Amino acid sequence: MASRKIIHVDMDAFYASVEQRDVPRLKGKPVVVGGQPDSRGVVAACSYEARKFGVRSAMSCSQAYRLCPDAIFVRPRFDVYREVSQNIHAIFKRFTSVIEPLSLDEAFLDVSDVEFSDGSATAIAEAIRQMIFEELSLTASAGISYNKFLAKIASDENKPNGICVVTPEDALSFIAKLPIKKFRGVGKVTEAKMLSLGINTGADLRRCCLQELKKNFGKHGQYYYEVARGVDKRPVKAHSQRKSLGCERTYSTDLSAAAQIQKKLDDLANQLASMLAKRELKAKTVTLKIKFSDFSQITRSISEVDAFSDRETIDRLVVVLLEKLGNDLLPIRLLGLSASNLLSVSSSQHANYDQASIAEDVNNSLSDHAQLALL
Repeated sequence: MASRKIIHVDMDAFYASVEQRDVPRLKGKPVVVGGQPDSRGVVAACSYEARKFGVRSAMSCSQAYRLCPDAIFVRPRFDVYREVSQNIHAIFKRFTSVIEPLSLDEAFLDVSDVEFSDGSATAIAEAIRQMIFEELSLTASAGISYNKFLAKIASDENKPNGICVVTPEDALSFIAKLPIKKFRGVGKVTEAKMLSLGINTGADLRRCCLQELKKNFGKHGQYYYEVARGVDKRPVKAHSQRKSLGCERTYSTDLSAAAQIQKKLDDLANQLASMLAKRELKAKTVTLKIKFSDFSQITRSISEVDAFSDRETIDRLVVVLLEKLGNDLLPIRLLGLSASNLLSVSSSQHANYDQASIAEDVNNSLSDHAQLALL
């Protein structure tokens, strides 16, 4: 595993940087891509100038405005971001075909067998960053190491427009200094638990025995034990199985009337059926997602024996899900529909897709702006 050469490329403030590139007046200004400050939309991305004020992705636009009143709010242009992302991936493919996209703006590359510049992963990463800058007028940061865990963390070390290399010899000392929240899979709840156990850094995590970690963190204990020791055997996967396909919408005004809710669900059902048809997919499961005005959230699923893609079946299943919920629905802030257990129409087998073409919109529950999402 130590002989592998993996690069994680992460574009710098991607959506906001594209906007600053294309609109000269936005250069050097705090830019927020998402809804408007008086809407209930969320921040899809923000420039580094806005981040200095505490603005972050997934934050409500109203909060972003309170933190940075001088920010310039712009609507997202996902068609442009997708096109730029395709151009970035075209640059990746000049060096390797082993590419695992994580979203429009980041990907893993396995360059273990690439002969460019005598096989130097650092030289390859620098060449990629230079090409992105020269051809697309955008900057990217890169992390380089012998596994995905370290490469991804390294790409964040010298942002923006930076590069970081973690060699096998330096890995343990690098990991030892990492705050525990930097570890993949450590969210707020897990971080709080680790801190309560005296696990503040990678060094603290490495001192824990496997049995102790399994006792406190269940099946994730094995993972924490290994990565604390620099072990991550996950390969860079050029393709990934798509598990679900869906759409959702956040509304500027809460939905409360039954007819109003039904109309919005009809729109989502029509969109979901179109998405399935476009990709020549069928599904066996439909999931209804509801977020209420108090921000509580529920999901309900129903499955069929036979795969489907037609609007009539989706409508029928949605009706069944609504009947199960009853009439005690609070005012609704967000509705979503997704299809899962996907089958290819042509082969009747679980379909595989290049993630570059399916990770179309990330963190995009924008007010009154229905977008594709992997739910």
